[in-house]
Amino acid sequence: MAIVGLTGGIGSGKSTVVRMFGDLGIHWVDADDVAREVVEPGTPALKAIAEHFGPEILTRDGALDRARLRTIVFDAPEERAWLEALLHPIIREELIRQLKPDNYTQPYALLVSPLLFETDQHQLVDRAVVIDVPVDVQIERTMSRDTNSREQVERIIAAQMPREQRLAKADAIIDNNRPIDDVERQVRDLHKRILVDLV
Repeated sequence: MAIVGLTGGIGSGKSTVVRMFGDLGIHWVDADDVAREVVEPGTPALKAIAEHFGPEILTRDGALDRARLRTIVFDAPEERAWLEALLHPIIREELIRQLKPDNYTQPYALLVSPLLFETDQHQLVDRAVVIDVPVDVQIERTMSRDTNSREQVERIIAAQMPREQRLAKADAIIDNNRPIDDVERQVRDLHKRILVDLV
């Protein structure tokens, strides 16, 4: 069984592409989903975050106020480093658990992660696929999806690996700045190629 990493900058269309793989029967684990799961109410990680940042980091119902936390860590690199040191090992452990071969039947599964190369998550995959769009497309898509300001989106992009560097690390690239049927064709072709390589 192989693990294929699927990554791309914010607004590159990871969710759209992974659903196309899902339509082909491929199991995936999304690092963003896992990152949310490990800080749900009652988890040790959320308790540590509340102790570090104070109770105002929680919503009225005791959940993590992700928008408030994001604002704090983007303005304070040392706080971001503290948070990553806490969460990255916990997220990695849960990813490994969910990617165990008894969770899927196809010859490979996908690890979907925006920070595949920025963290040690790339060590969990046998090959990496990058979903690519120009930076201006990333900005426009993210602004319309999340109602973030252009400045905030640009800061998020700046905190991620530069596009050229990400592409240089890719074993395969999906151009998601194309019509949807062309993106589907790219996914089908890549799926066939991965299956052939695994035989």
